[in-house]
Amino acid sequence: MVVQEEENLVYGLKFSSVGPARVTGADVVHEPAAADLAMKLHYLRAVYFFAGTAVEGLTIARIKESMFSWCNDYYATSGRFRRSDSGRPYIKCNDCGVRFIEAKCDRTVDEWLEADGHGSFLRLLVSHQVVGPELFFSPPLLVQVTQFKCGGMSVGLSWAHVLGDPFSASDSINLWGRTLSGLLPDGPKGPRTLSVPGRLVDLPKPAREPVSIKRVGPVGDNWVVDNNCNMEAFTFHLGPDQLAHLKSKVGGQSHGEKFPLFESLCAILWQLIAKVRAGNEPSTVTLIKNDPNKREDGVLSNSLKICAVEVDFSVANAYPGEIVRALVDRAQDESSLIEKAVEQDGGVADYVVYGANLSFVDLEEVSMYGLLLNGNQPIFASYVIEGIGDEGAVFLLPGPPSSSNDGGRGRTVTMIFPENQLLQLKTELEKQDMLV
Repeated sequence: MVVQEEENLVYGLKFSSVGPARVTGADVVHEPAAADLAMKLHYLRAVYFFAGTAVEGLTIARIKESMFSWCNDYYATSGRFRRSDSGRPYIKCNDCGVRFIEAKCDRTVDEWLEADGHGSFLRLLVSHQVVGPELFFSPPLLVQVTQFKCGGMSVGLSWAHVLGDPFSASDSINLWGRTLSGLLPDGPKGPRTLSVPGRLVDLPKPAREPVSIKRVGPVGDNWVVDNNCNMEAFTFHLGPDQLAHLKSKVGGQSHGEKFPLFESLCAILWQLIAKVRAGNEPSTVTLIKNDPNKREDGVLSNSLKICAVEVDFSVANAYPGEIVRALVDRAQDESSLIEKAVEQDGGVADYVVYGANLSFVDLEEVSMYGLLLNGNQPIFASYVIEGIGDEGAVFLLPGPPSSSNDGGRGRTVTMIFPENQLLQLKTELEKQDMLV
């Protein structure tokens, strides 16, 4: 694929809407919790690739029919945002519908994946629409189905983070796949009634402000991050052997000491980024992980554990084991501080979470390959968060099922940084044999 052909790769776009098969009800609203509103400037863009044999017999009409059923239970995704008299956003569950996009591509799925190994063209397979500037016209969820000439298909999911985090998005879309496959003939068993989050009222002033988020704006009703530079995404894969080699570099100085894979990779990448930013290396980073203790089955939510880590030494010159030990021992959970900060502002203020500091995001447990069509996994799946702040972010994701021949599972890494830094980072990654 050459750049000149880019605009012609995906064509024939058709737009429609898919809403609940039954009327949700009059005056039904969903009030996002403080953790949801903290994420309202961020968006998940997910793309799933399926081979022709996996989607045989799946017509557009059948796909839409299954979404009608799915929307019955996840009806907030078919609503539109409004503001209360105080300015706090809420979703009016008026069944306006999920935006549905049909598209075509004259490449095969294999040709696409071979030519686009680092995800440069994925943006053509998923909508990049944001919420606003007219809230009542902006769907929080858009689905794009692209049919390839080989009979294969991609499913692109454009998901407003305020609806829920990537774990919620993945779990809910996997239930849609079960509905489409006929495994849930009556639709997913999600909650019929949305729980109303408790407001944190009459809050005392927090002991300190959270350092893991950054207040911006106000952005008004156009929910986008205003970056000071061009941000660019780059994706690469690490096989099991590469992961084992990288973990050995931060094996710790005491006998038998072992560190988690996520923190080990964070340490290595933090050091590379510090070298690229010589003279201005980041001493504070944010770690973002799943918090299963907060999560309730079938309920969309932002249930993430957001921690800040601050160090008082030069990361660029440190022993990797020292860095990973700091990531493990010095992580301060700021999730509750963030919720209190949002409520202190009445849910009206605007924040950046990803990229407020250099951010490392652990999405290893996201069930990206749990979307089954006709019982088949995706060949490859991609998750990218948009709306990243200028400090950049690194995402650790599951590798594709075919990432190794010995049954081991690799990892996919997506980095989003200012484009000038990303060029230097690629050079550092090559020196570490992380790009093959």
